[in-house]
Amino acid sequence: MIRKGLTFDDVLIVPKRSPARTRRTIDVSTQLTPSISLNIPIVASNMDTVCESKMAIEMARLGGIGIIHRFLSVEDQVAEINKVKRAESLLIEKPYTIPKESTIDEALALMEQKRISGLMVTDVDNNLEGILTQRDVNFANGTQKVSERMTRKVITGDRGISTNDAIKLMDEHRVEKLPIITNGKLFGLITLQDVQKREQNPLAVKDKKGRLKVGAAVGVKGDYLKRTQSLVEAEVDVIVMDIAHGHSDIAIDTVKKIKKEYEIEVIAGNVATAQGTRDLIAAGADGIKVGVGPGSICITRMVAGAGVPQFTAIMDSASVARDEGIPTIADGGIRRSGDVSKALLAGADTVMIGSLLAGTEESPGLPLLRNGKRYKVVRGMASFGASLGREAREKKGSFDENDLEDVVPEGVEALVPYKGSAKDVIHQLVGGLRSGISYAGALSLREARGNIEFIEITHSGQMESRSHDVETV
Repeated sequence: MIRKGLTFDDVLIVPKRSPARTRRTIDVSTQLTPSISLNIPIVASNMDTVCESKMAIEMARLGGIGIIHRFLSVEDQVAEINKVKRAESLLIEKPYTIPKESTIDEALALMEQKRISGLMVTDVDNNLEGILTQRDVNFANGTQKVSERMTRKVITGDRGISTNDAIKLMDEHRVEKLPIITNGKLFGLITLQDVQKREQNPLAVKDKKGRLKVGAAVGVKGDYLKRTQSLVEAEVDVIVMDIAHGHSDIAIDTVKKIKKEYEIEVIAGNVATAQGTRDLIAAGADGIKVGVGPGSICITRMVAGAGVPQFTAIMDSASVARDEGIPTIADGGIRRSGDVSKALLAGADTVMIGSLLAGTEESPGLPLLRNGKRYKVVRGMASFGASLGREAREKKGSFDENDLEDVVPEGVEALVPYKGSAKDVIHQLVGGLRSGISYAGALSLREARGNIEFIEITHSGQMESRSHDVETV
């Protein structure tokens, strides 16, 4: 028997009586892992043309999360994590400091490098001696000492000060930075900018220290344990195992080793079957990525002849994972907001987005101009270019043309139209999802899953679903 596999275009959500009076009130919160909640069910893919710190920051502020790709050195990947963690925080625990003997030129170089507007001036014992802001260095001679230009009378707060009290203190003294001290030593920093960001992004996903949450990808060979250790030390929130065929001995062993060595949640995959999901959960996975071959830049199904249509893969995997209390991520095949609705109501807890975000301002790389239109590059992480880069990095420069024989690309490199802000893309996807939940007769994503009914459609039904018999404008 050969059973039928379905993808998103093969099904529709059957409309039911809706209690929703406005879609804005529909709850789309979900779980990424058993302990990580998201306010929107969208994850930025761990692709080198999709997610680095800029994208991860925006995703967390919008209520989702970004996964920093692994196609960086360990040090560079950690640096990307640190940028996300320092982007905003209730309390910056390790504010940047400078000795008072340093020159203004040195201070300016540090401020430019770290993209900050002020430095705490401390002595060798970490006692706070002053603060140097952009206002202090205006018109300064670069050879002057920091001690000559710093503000010595600094308004400070005590360790344990409440957010409201910190705001009142900054307002009373008209300051934008409030160093937090304990026994005269610098303990942390609260900034007005971070307080304002909390108000501007009420859905932001944050850790217990008030910092934005972020994930990072690791491989299954080479330095993956060293990489994981460095990422855990940088306080990454979740590790995502990056391998095309997650239902393999090497993937299962990787999950077991990481879970044995470190107290960190691990998302494993990719799989496309119930048994693959079951085996990774047994190995200790805290989340499962589902999808073999559905991505727009993935050609695994053409090259290897392997895969399962994504809608069926989600239903099969989620049926197992939900019984175990483990969330699933639908990775690949999302082309429009309706696909998000179908993937999530079919059982996935989140969707991972790649190509739709690759064309945004926050994705790595600069826009290209072709025939008067702007584009950005997107590539599958099993594409020829990505594979060559990975081989060269893993072999530390010893990669040569003879190794080309070992590269069998399962992805392509392509151009996607430049879309502007990721925020606009996410709002469209989430808006469509809320409509889908409303059509399913529910007020929340969780409720809709228990009330969902799908109908399989024919090719004629697919054609009827699109605009037809008109000239679009």
